[in-house]
Amino acid sequence: MMRKLAFVVGGVAAGGVAALLTLGGPSPLAQQAAAPADSIRATVIAASDSGNLQGPRQPIFFRHDIHAGQYKIQCQYCHYSVTVSSEPGIPSVQTCMGCHLVIGGRDSSHQAEIKKLRQAWSEKRPIEWVRIHYLPRHAHFPHQRHIKALGPNACATCHGDVQRMPQVFKVNNVDRMGFCISCHMERKVSQDCSVCHY
Repeated sequence: MMRKLAFVVGGVAAGGVAALLTLGGPSPLAQQAAAPADSIRATVIAASDSGNLQGPRQPIFFRHDIHAGQYKIQCQYCHYSVTVSSEPGIPSVQTCMGCHLVIGGRDSSHQAEIKKLRQAWSEKRPIEWVRIHYLPRHAHFPHQRHIKALGPNACATCHGDVQRMPQVFKVNNVDRMGFCISCHMERKVSQDCSVCHY
């Protein structure tokens, strides 16, 4: 439902979206926010403090530990093409705005970052995210195949415990053949060269 709503939201004013959400009952995000807290609670970190964190500084301090950790939003909600495509895709600003048209943030630090997102949306400009994971052009890694084979924890296998990362950083050498070969050997799956090099 939220995916369809996010698509429709493009030309609808924020007040209209709030009314649609109210008429349709609480949104999944509102239900998640009301859910009892579990062991994952994001620490309070301002964007100005992100320079000491691992990983590259991004144009917007996007908190995976809040979205995926604290609120339990599944990776595939934002990276929606990962189960059907070779590429997981970077979420579009429209995907983010599906929630952030009505969610403004709890404190001034969150509000400042959401303001940057809303400004990019209103100016119709993409956000220039700094890429973290690269794959050599001569190698193919079909994400959808790996998601299907590895199940719910597939993302963490290569990308680490993202739901606990305030700022995403490279955990494994996913750009090195040795990492892939070790994984294939451990799981007793094909090590034929043509699987990745075609």
